[in-house]
Amino acid sequence: MKNGYYTSGAFAKKAHVTKKTLRYYNDHGFLTPSFVEENGYKLYTDKDFEKMQRILLLKYLGFSLEDIKNTEPENETFLSSLKQQLGLLDERIKQMTLVKEILKDTMEEVRQKGEADWTRLLTEVSETGLKKSLMQQYVDTSNISIRIRLHSLYSQNTEKWFPWIYRNCGIRSGKTILELGCGNGDFWLQNMDALPQKIKIILSDNSEGVLEETKECFDSNDGRFSFKLINMEEIPQPDSSVDMVIANHVLFYASDMLKAISEIRRVLKPGGTFICSTYGPKHMKEISDMMKQFDDRIVLAAKDLYEIFGKTNGKSMLEKEFDLVEWRDYEDSLYVTDENDLIDYILSCHGNQNQYIVDNYKEFRTFVQMQVGKGFHITKEAGIFLCR
Repeated sequence: MKNGYYTSGAFAKKAHVTKKTLRYYNDHGFLTPSFVEENGYKLYTDKDFEKMQRILLLKYLGFSLEDIKNTEPENETFLSSLKQQLGLLDERIKQMTLVKEILKDTMEEVRQKGEADWTRLLTEVSETGLKKSLMQQYVDTSNISIRIRLHSLYSQNTEKWFPWIYRNCGIRSGKTILELGCGNGDFWLQNMDALPQKIKIILSDNSEGVLEETKECFDSNDGRFSFKLINMEEIPQPDSSVDMVIANHVLFYASDMLKAISEIRRVLKPGGTFICSTYGPKHMKEISDMMKQFDDRIVLAAKDLYEIFGKTNGKSMLEKEFDLVEWRDYEDSLYVTDENDLIDYILSCHGNQNQYIVDNYKEFRTFVQMQVGKGFHITKEAGIFLCR
């Protein structure tokens, strides 16, 4: 045998696979030996061993053999999967921290009462996990950006969401505008070319981390923009001080809905406009249904936000403060063709999905691949309320 080479048996033992598996990879072009002797003996090198390790890792991450055959280490699919795995490991750490605290509470309850209220503890674990998931959503802009990206990539309406809202706003020169819950600032960044030069825009959010990241996306010399940390229920603006307030998919997060709407009305000038977006019960329903099929314990949101403030009930709340309230539909749907983008979206949601995926990532990834196939249709039911 040549120096530096391994026989099939020695190589299979080194890689902890069977000779049958090694033969299969060879026959199907996944891993060909570096050298074949005249008598047909296959010889492998350390470089072949690295290739084998890559195959085994990708299999563990949930890649199909066909994907492995066509995937290079620098491929975006590979990098995306690694990023997803990292996020799930972070989720596992959070889960274990939560379990540790619940175990301490359970031990203390048993010591004091001789037994534990198991139903209450299980409910506490579930509710605490969902609340923490929601809080983590807006520490920075990463989850927001992931969800916006899915819509940007696969929207079937040629007029994208933010340009559509901008067109309906009727923004004019000389106005002062306050945005509540600015997120990653995409609304303004996507409409920058259409903005008047003479205008004052206050971007606000209740997350300092989000606001700092967003601020860095804007030209510091552009005097049209300022940034403020604002709670929508206590807006630090004088009465009748702004011409327009914009709240894009944010009003349903208010802890006191009517107080928030009252505050918005207070800071608007007479004749001012409030524009807020939300959605209805059919919005993105196919994704929720798909995840229920994978595991019926999964919910992608701590609450159905459209039930708090949505297309069907928002008007009655807004009419308590505004004379004219009009709903405008944004007609659109998504047609997703890359499972990685859908997986990223699912993992970014503020529900309990990650705790049920973390131990079943390979099965989850395969399941989503099968669902997406050549394309996955998603209904959208979203729009804006225009209030004057």
